[in-house]
Amino acid sequence: MVRSLKNPKKAKRKNKGSKKGEGSSSNSAPSVPAKVWQPGVDKLEEGEELQCDPSAYNSLHAFHIGWPCLSFDILRDSLGLVRTEFPHTVYCVAGTQAEKASWNSIGIFKILNISGKRRELVPNKPNKDDDDMDSESSDSDEDDDVDNGGAGSTVLQLRKVFHEGGVNRIRAMRQNPHICASWADSGLVQVWDFSSHLNALVESDAEAVHGGSTVYNQAPLDRFTGHKDEGYAIDWSPLVAGRLVSGDCKNSIHLWEPASGSTWNIDSTPFVGHTASVEDLQWSPTEPFVFASCSVDGSIAIWDTRLGKSPAVSIKAHKADVNVITWNSLASCMLASGSDDGTFSIRDLRLLKEGDAVVAHFEYHKHPITSIEWSPHEASTLAVSSSDNQLTVWDLSLERDEEEEAEFKAKTKEEVNAPADLPPQLLFVHQGQKDLKELHWHSQIPGMIISTAADGFNILMPSNIETPLPNDA
Repeated sequence: MVRSLKNPKKAKRKNKGSKKGEGSSSNSAPSVPAKVWQPGVDKLEEGEELQCDPSAYNSLHAFHIGWPCLSFDILRDSLGLVRTEFPHTVYCVAGTQAEKASWNSIGIFKILNISGKRRELVPNKPNKDDDDMDSESSDSDEDDDVDNGGAGSTVLQLRKVFHEGGVNRIRAMRQNPHICASWADSGLVQVWDFSSHLNALVESDAEAVHGGSTVYNQAPLDRFTGHKDEGYAIDWSPLVAGRLVSGDCKNSIHLWEPASGSTWNIDSTPFVGHTASVEDLQWSPTEPFVFASCSVDGSIAIWDTRLGKSPAVSIKAHKADVNVITWNSLASCMLASGSDDGTFSIRDLRLLKEGDAVVAHFEYHKHPITSIEWSPHEASTLAVSSSDNQLTVWDLSLERDEEEEAEFKAKTKEEVNAPADLPPQLLFVHQGQKDLKELHWHSQIPGMIISTAADGFNILMPSNIETPLPNDA
């Protein structure tokens, strides 16, 4: 149930000419570390610090929009359904967790010129370019490039809409991404139309920089005051445009049905089946009336809105709070869940009638799981974030192959003594963010993950995720 950010502080720009309220972006590509550091095995000595190896990424960038964001969503755009050519452009929406309620906002932003390069998993010879993938960037001067829209730099364009109170969670409608729903820490669920802001970003000049110093006042399309407490669980249906469910910390779930393009009929009688806070909600990717929920009571419930207000199925999923769930859109029988005890599990829903539906269970993380999401491009791949400040990528189709490992070590002429109990399904470990809260895959850019934490956002594309990326930037 780890939700709130610890002592939220506004991100500060490092260059002297910074302006209050502006966001920034930077390419993160420090020098190659002196040795490989193994999470959970090695300990940092006094004076030591971790640095990432840029050759492990096809692309890696960092940015912030001011106050830290507990939640965000990636917006579908019209730039192409499957994009593989660098540089990339992405659109997102995020809600802040500011020090004071009146300082909060929802940020609608566009990131342009996301550079990168396709890496060879086993390079034939050392490549200087791999040592400094984006050598033109540095922690000291990258902000100047962003502000000036400098050639070759990543550009952040940001617009802000006032939001009373912190944003616990925010989600964009898949069918109409300019329509977004937000959960406020005040207990309000609100639906917004950000089309004017998105249109302004789409039409803006590539060199134009919107620092987000202006905060727009805008009324929501609709709002619901019927929840008895604040909440975090909310999800739009991927099959029925405008259909929404929201769940609160008092165990209640409410269904929103679209009445028109800008109004909703919200059922005042809640779905009740959990005995504690509803932490996450996920609509079925194939059944328009079916959704799943998870709770602090340790259970996962499957609901059918046609069958009344009680769950169709309820299972004890974890020994501790179930914080997050994700329903596989490519293999709709698979549901994954992450717990407060650091474990995450995968269930085959076809096996529920037989009792134990768990097909995989992992205890790699030692702190609460804060986010989990299946890849929209690979049915066996999912990403997980934890309070241990690690973002991990897993491929459930992998098995240990000693011959392949020996061949890899021979080619690289390196001896990496990984722990014997390291799961072979662990594909990638990303670190460097503090207090990780949420991650999402980009549905239109294979291999791209965006994550949010107390110290800002990261955009990453691990080099060992098999995607049809170009060889050159």
